[in-house]
Amino acid sequence: MPEIAIVPAPRELVVEEGRWVTADPGTEAVRTVVENLAETEYRIDVTAEGARLSAGSAEALLWADQTFLQLLDAAEPAEDGAVAVPAVRIADAPRFGWRGLMLDVARHFLPKEFVLRIVDVAALHRLNVLHLHLTDDQGWRVEIDAYPKLTEIGAWRDQTMVGKMSHEQTEFSFDGQRHGGFYTKDDLREIVAYAAERGITIVPEIDLPGHMQAAVAAYPELGNHPDEPIGVRQIWGISDDVLNVNDATVDFVRTVLREVLEIFPGPYIHLGGDECPAKQWRESDEAQKRQAELGLTEASQLQGWFTAQVASVLAEDGRRLVGWDEMVETDCPKDAVIMAWRGADRGEIAAKAGHDVVMAPCESVYFDYYQGDPATEPLAIGGFIPLEKVYDFEVVPAGLTEEEQARIVGTQCQIWTEYMEGPEQVAYMLLPRLSAFAERAWGSPRTSYPEFLDRLRPHLGRIEKLGLDYRPLD
Repeated sequence: MPEIAIVPAPRELVVEEGRWVTADPGTEAVRTVVENLAETEYRIDVTAEGARLSAGSAEALLWADQTFLQLLDAAEPAEDGAVAVPAVRIADAPRFGWRGLMLDVARHFLPKEFVLRIVDVAALHRLNVLHLHLTDDQGWRVEIDAYPKLTEIGAWRDQTMVGKMSHEQTEFSFDGQRHGGFYTKDDLREIVAYAAERGITIVPEIDLPGHMQAAVAAYPELGNHPDEPIGVRQIWGISDDVLNVNDATVDFVRTVLREVLEIFPGPYIHLGGDECPAKQWRESDEAQKRQAELGLTEASQLQGWFTAQVASVLAEDGRRLVGWDEMVETDCPKDAVIMAWRGADRGEIAAKAGHDVVMAPCESVYFDYYQGDPATEPLAIGGFIPLEKVYDFEVVPAGLTEEEQARIVGTQCQIWTEYMEGPEQVAYMLLPRLSAFAERAWGSPRTSYPEFLDRLRPHLGRIEKLGLDYRPLD
């Protein structure tokens, strides 16, 4: 019998004596939602008489189906065109409620069809969140009816820097190629519906009040120097061109968010909050006036005020704010979900402050980092996260009490696309590291790394069937 290779591995898998011979196992398997299982649990029982997939919810039944389809790869040909499926008992449930993948479509626009393939590969790995980073300094990717220039102007940059950027760099080379694109509302609704059918929630990110140069390029009055028009950013790094803190700009963001809420029905909306320089606020008379009115001692404190003003739109609609870990330092809403990206310690800080936390530490799950020798690998932002390091990732930080551990609601890997020009490069950087990440996100039993590789090798064929590239195993 071929080896049973399921990724991520279920909590419990017992191979029994016997096999089920059938011409069409996918159709003939019985699928039911039952009351005697928890909402996130499922069971698969295959005997000589047939297969039964039972789950505590429709969502868990989708996970059961993914596992069952992988089990069928171990079926052997039998007489008269039938197949023999090994008899097994599988009992499974995920450890974490948030099992996410972030895809940056702002730095390099990625076609809708590729985003749908990313949904497929997320579903294959029983992930349940696809976080779309839709806006940044280098491009605005979501259609907003009230502000058409966001995509007419903000979705396009005249050229893109060539080569790797350093912090000290002041001179750049460019490719001379116009780059851009955006998703219509119908495109995004299609992605949302396609993902929902596969048990995946789309979490949109409108990054603010920093990382907003593309929006300011489209509408200069949103910036702190409206008489000095700027273009969509052509280099990487952090722009000083942040949103101003005027009432009109708050209203602009609220309008944008109301349209975003119409497209994305999920419970979470990500408002970024990372890497927001306060330089222009310190120099702006209007920002300084606002700071004085609010009784703030530092210009950087304006970020927390601004976020609270615009996040009220989410609360009004019963949605929940998600932000990067800098938000903890800005007096953000207490029910905000924090994504700890600057290190595992940031997750500890957020959990101790009472926030629900999604662990996304750059040192473990940033898939724009190198995965091999930089001399032979595609250009990357830096760092080194090989496949084995992802497999060894520990989601819950040490040093938390039991109550604080309960606030670690999940984990997420990130694929930032500064150095990835298109689908082929993204898939190479994402896969198969995503497979190792899924084991930790699901809470699969830890085995030796060689044992994981034994399951991963046949699993790569499933990735190929989705039409996606991947980095070959060393």
